[in-house]
Amino acid sequence: MTEKALRLGTRRSRLAMAQSGQVADAVSRVTGRPVELVEITTYGDVSREALAQIGGTGVFVTALRDALLRGEVDFAVHSLKDLPTTQPEELALAAVPVREDPRDVIVARDALKFTDLPRGARIGTGAPRRMAQLNAYARAHGLDITTVPIRGNVDTRIRYVRDGELDAVVLAAAGLNRIGRIEEVTDFLSVDTVLPAPGQGALAAECTADNADLVAALGELDDPFTRAAVTAERSLLAALEAGCSAPVGALADLLADGQSVKEMRLRGVVGTTDGSRTVQLSTTGPVPQTHEQALALGRELATEMLAQGAAGLMGERAH
Repeated sequence: MTEKALRLGTRRSRLAMAQSGQVADAVSRVTGRPVELVEITTYGDVSREALAQIGGTGVFVTALRDALLRGEVDFAVHSLKDLPTTQPEELALAAVPVREDPRDVIVARDALKFTDLPRGARIGTGAPRRMAQLNAYARAHGLDITTVPIRGNVDTRIRYVRDGELDAVVLAAAGLNRIGRIEEVTDFLSVDTVLPAPGQGALAAECTADNADLVAALGELDDPFTRAAVTAERSLLAALEAGCSAPVGALADLLADGQSVKEMRLRGVVGTTDGSRTVQLSTTGPVPQTHEQALALGRELATEMLAQGAAGLMGERAH
C-alpha cells in the first residue's frame, strides 16, 4: 500500500510553485512518500498596496501558517526573507536547504549594466532596501538615477522594461534561477554594491512542532552553514527592530582558508531610501556551532549599527 501523500502548502505564484516543487521532490526522495502541492492565496498576493504600506512582515506567510495549524497541510515552504523574525512556538522551522545565489540582479533595456544606464534612468523596485543602496551607490559614484516603487510578479516587473516604462528593474537572482529565467539578467549586482535582504536566496520548510517524524524527515534537507548564516542575518534584523520591508540589507558568508572554513563574516547596512545616509558595518567571528552563537553574531553587529545611528535611518520602527 502506498503511503498517503504529504500535503505541501504553497503560494500560487509561479516562483512559489517552482521552489515548492523543488522542495517537494527532495522531500519525496527523503521520505519515499508522494508530495502534493496545495495552493493557498495569501493577503500579500491579493493586496494591491505597496508592501511597505501593508507592513511587509508576514503578509505572504500568515495564510500558510494558518493552514498548517488547522491541519489542512502537513508542511509549508516559504521564501525565508518573507518570514517574520519571531518563530511561533507551535511551528518548527524544520529545514533551511542549501541557499541559492543571494545577490540582486538588474534586468535592463538594451542589455545594459547598472553603471552604464543613461542619466536619469528609471529603476523599478518594491524594496526600500534596494532603493536605499542603489541611491547611495549612485550618489557616491556620480550616477543620476530615479528609483520607482513597483509591485508584481517577475513577469510584470520585467514587462515594465520590455514596454519601455522603466529602464531597468531589480530582482533576486535566486528567483530567476528557480523559474529558469536567469539568462534575462543584464547585470549581477555585487554584494559590495547592494547587500541582499536577510535570508535572500534561502527557503524554509515549516511544519507543526509536535509532528516529530516530519520535523526529523524535513531536517534531512537542512544545510547547517545556510542555517547559521540566515540565523545571524535575521537576528541582526530583529535586533534592529525592523520588519522585512525595512531598508536593511544583511549577508553572512563563510571565509575559507584553502580547503577549511575558518570564520563567518556578517555584513549589515541600513539607509534612508534616498541614499543620503547609510550605516554599513561588518563583523567576523568563528563559524557559529549553535543557534545561540548565530543569534549572538547578529545581535552584536546590530548593537554596533544602532550605536552609529541606524535606528534613525529606518523611518517607522516596526512594532
